Amino acid sequence: MGEIVRSVLERLRQESGGSAQYTRLAATDRPDGLADVLTEPGQPLWARELAAFRLGLAGDRRAFESLVLLLNHRDPPRCAGAAYALARLGDPRTARAAAALATNELRVAYALHPVRLLVALRAPEAVPALITTLQRRLRPHDPYRRVALACVDGLGELGDARAEPVLNEALAHPALAEAAVQALARIPGQRRASAPRIPGQR
Repeated sequence: MGEIVRSVLERLRQESGGSAQYTRLAATDRPDGLADVLTEPGQPLWARELAAFRLGLAGDRRAFESLVLLLNHRDPPRCAGAAYALARLGDPRTARAAAALATNELRVAYALHPVRLLVALRAPEAVPALITTLQRRLRPHDPYRRVALACVDGLGELGDARAEPVLNEALAHPALAEAAVQALARIPGQRRASAPRIPGQR
């Protein structure tokens, strides 16, 4: 069992208060029983997350909708767990859903994990979505620095030449400049860039 899986299960165990229902859902080998939790009314959030997480790791696509909702949750640990499960689910809809969440300006505060998921998937939707999201983060006084950095790092990892213009724009932003230099250096054929000097620095 990996560290992320242990972390998710321990968090959900604590949320459940160590209930018998948690023990049953964590131990069952019946996918249908887990899937039922996703549709039964009155189930607590931790139980739905546990069922979706376990189904996702097993590649059961009945978890898709629930995991996408959790990917856009206001609680970062839920987003991280959902992203981990979605990356292993193998559902062809995942990249499109992650791209929609990453580029939704009304939910940009929760875009960090959709961005990271797109990079992990390396799907065709990834580069255009990250370019769009990063371009918006280059506006003056944008507060979503972590999202912007995730886009810069991700575009470097993906190494697609289409990202060169927006990464060159990012060089002018002190909080992103060093990451942009490193990202540009990972794009094949790109001449090594250097971060612009900030006035007052030596």
